[in-house]
Amino acid sequence: MKKLFLSLMVLAGLSVQSVFAEAPQLGSQFDQVAQQITTDQPAKIEVMEIFWYGCPHCYHMEQPLEAWVKKQSADVYFKRVPGLPNPSWAPMAKAFYAMQELGVSDKLHGQLFEAIHKSKTLSPTDEAAAIDWIAKQGGLDKIKVEKAFKSFATNMQLNKAMQIFRASGATGVPALIIDGKYITGSSMAGGNDAALQTADFIIQNVRKEKTKK
Repeated sequence: MKKLFLSLMVLAGLSVQSVFAEAPQLGSQFDQVAQQITTDQPAKIEVMEIFWYGCPHCYHMEQPLEAWVKKQSADVYFKRVPGLPNPSWAPMAKAFYAMQELGVSDKLHGQLFEAIHKSKTLSPTDEAAAIDWIAKQGGLDKIKVEKAFKSFATNMQLNKAMQIFRASGATGVPALIIDGKYITGSSMAGGNDAALQTADFIIQNVRKEKTKK
């Protein structure tokens, strides 16, 4: 009887383990994008985060995402694209591309999140305040920052960001687009950690597909 009991316990343990170790499912924890998105480096596996500076979930994703990116193999390419589903998100999308143009993204990206969500000194929908903030924090001339917000390059990137958001089929942020084909995110996967684990699963499968070609 003791041996039978132990055998049943082992089987029960394996059953529980299999439930928790179940692979993410297409149509549940991740899905295909609405329309395939062209990647910047086709030879690599692109992971694109669609985010908004005003999103608290994106703010809380920053640290785990940064740590996750550092662990990726050389065949994984990571990039960010600001979400732009409606005009109210445009000021922060402009801020993202203006900071890139001005060469202060690395310095100010995290600080901008902090200003909105921690110190709460900046509204994500106030473009004039964002210009002032970038000029002050970046040690830049305000007129130069204003020009970057209105530049041809920034407007081109905004149009591209709108197209990417539509093509992705995203219904919220943060969203992760893998290889321009698959989408997952915190709400789909069940949290930030689960989204990153799901991304790992997709990357492994995309890597196998690329190896076969």
